[in-house]
Formats: sequence, C-alpha cells, structure tokens
Amino acid sequence: MAEQTAAQSELATLIVESLNLEDIQPAQIDPDAPLFGGELGLDSIDALEIALAVSKQYGFQLRSDNPDNRAIFASLRSLAEHVEKHRAAV
Repeated sequence: MAEQTAAQSELATLIVESLNLEDIQPAQIDPDAPLFGGELGLDSIDALEIALAVSKQYGFQLRSDNPDNRAIFASLRSLAEHVEKHRAAV
C-alpha cells in the first residue's frame, strides 16, 4: 500500500468521520484503491456525503454535474489532488 501524503491523510480522516466508517481507520485507506466498488463499499449516496463534507471543510463545491466526477472520485489520491488544486484557488 502506498503511503498517504498529509493532504490524503486529512481527506481520509474527513471521509471516515463524515461517513461514520466505524471499522476503518483513515490510515487504512490506500491512496490508489478505488473509493467506490472497492473494499470501502462506498456508493453514490456516500459520494454526496463526501462532496458535502469537502465543501464545508475546504470552501469549494464538488458539483454533481461535473463530467470529471468519475475521475475525481476514482481514488483517495485523485480526490486529494482535486481538492488541493481547487483549495489553493480559493
């Protein structure tokens, strides 16, 4: 498993807390593993929860109509990169 960066670790904690994932520690989320359909078992409702939490935490919207959402939410790494890029622009 790849090591999480500080940004990925922060985001993993946000995901675990916002989704109340009791059996998963943030450090257990592999940055390159699929967020959806993988071992986390997340679904589209979870994606909405994550988007809401990211919006509150980082001050920008993850829009449901963004055509890049599949790529953005592909893994912790891709989501963290997207957050870092847009958070810096705020």
